[in-house]
Amino acid sequence: MVKAVAVLTGTEGVKGTVFFSQEGHGPTAVTGTVSGLKAGLHGFHVHAFGDTTNGCLSTGAHFNPAGKEHGAPEDENRHAGDLGNVTVGEDGIATVEVVDTQIPLSGPNSVIGRAIVVHADPDDLGRGGHELSKTTGNAGGRLVCGVIGLVA
Repeated sequence: MVKAVAVLTGTEGVKGTVFFSQEGHGPTAVTGTVSGLKAGLHGFHVHAFGDTTNGCLSTGAHFNPAGKEHGAPEDENRHAGDLGNVTVGEDGIATVEVVDTQIPLSGPNSVIGRAIVVHADPDDLGRGGHELSKTTGNAGGRLVCGVIGLVA
């Protein structure tokens, strides 16, 4: 079992902790909470770089080792880092529960050392018809992020 964690920090009191676990070569489970967000859907992605020197802006584009278009987690044509949306309740808290096969914690496409980002707006899953739909899901600004690191 490989385990990882990302401690998320952002603007205006937005924060969270996201845990990752993977058994063997199976799917990766992603769990946690993010608080301080407005109610509704918010894009949730793994970004290419674990660089937060310029806040969440320096995390780069969505993690996309296969060079595909942006899409929904269940789509064949999607970035590996496309994890869809988290749903934030009226209390400002999102409970994260994702299981995904394209974000391994070991091997050449490992997400260790990359960043998890929660966006300001819903991810349209590549279906919105906006000029940014096929690259970012038109998910808006980056509110909170953290580097994915191994857990002992």
